[in-house]
Amino acid sequence: MNQKQLPPFQWHFLHPKYWGLWIGFGVFRLILCLPYPVLVRIGKGLGKLFASLGFGKRRMRIARRNLELCFPDYTEQQINKILAKNLESVGMAIIETGMAWFWSDKRVLKWSKIEGIEHLRNSGEKGVLFIGVHFLTLELGARIVGLHYQGVGVYRPNDNPLFDWFQFRGRVRSNKAMLDRKDVRGMIKALLDGNAMWYAPDHDYGRRKSVFVPFFAVKDACTTTGTAILLKSAPNSLVVPFSPIRHDDFSGYTVKISPPADIYADEDEVVIATKMNKLVEKEIMRAQSQYMWLHRRFKTRPNKGDPSLYD
Repeated sequence: MNQKQLPPFQWHFLHPKYWGLWIGFGVFRLILCLPYPVLVRIGKGLGKLFASLGFGKRRMRIARRNLELCFPDYTEQQINKILAKNLESVGMAIIETGMAWFWSDKRVLKWSKIEGIEHLRNSGEKGVLFIGVHFLTLELGARIVGLHYQGVGVYRPNDNPLFDWFQFRGRVRSNKAMLDRKDVRGMIKALLDGNAMWYAPDHDYGRRKSVFVPFFAVKDACTTTGTAILLKSAPNSLVVPFSPIRHDDFSGYTVKISPPADIYADEDEVVIATKMNKLVEKEIMRAQSQYMWLHRRFKTRPNKGDPSLYD
């Protein structure tokens, strides 16, 4: 992985069926040339537009239910306040994805800073499982970190080959390589080779290779055992979490990298999953309203007949 992977351009991308996507990306890149304060206004507007659409309304109901499950002591006013800010973050995520893929290094550095980069630089020859929970700012956060310390990314290829080409090139700009999230062997090799590898363990991936452990106030949350699998295959690896946080006044971004967590390969997979959820909770609380609450986090249940979650 010493040489950066770049996907080759395919001539069939010029087929008329892709013209709409080319035009869309062209307009998007022109919009991204606008000053950042203007982009903030556009992002907030996109958030309101998202909420007004049928898909957005359904997703916001999911976000509300996730918050109710995780924080049962919160008042309706507190939840509404988080949802309002979360809505802004949803719109900004679209703009920030474009910033991550298309902005110059100089412009990204101008609007960002990083804290705790020494936790990566001092890892020596050890691999680093670099834990990035699903903040709506994650795409841009990965770009910011990559400008200071390059690692290996993990992603899900898009079904549209042209969109996947743009996505891959955008994400690999500041990193060594990208791996398909199903490429477990590639992930293990990256860690054994002493790389920092991006990994997000905080979604519900179904019963396969999962355990049920607490997550905030949810007693039995379906949690991947992927962390345990990777650590046991590359036992000298460190677990280092980070949070990409948008400033409340929209003055820029701070990526906060935490010290290595006390999660080790010789522990039971349930213990590792429980510790990982505690780590994820801590990172989420750094910027609660910027987390991806609209994802259906608790869709897999320990008892399929349990109606206490989304039903």
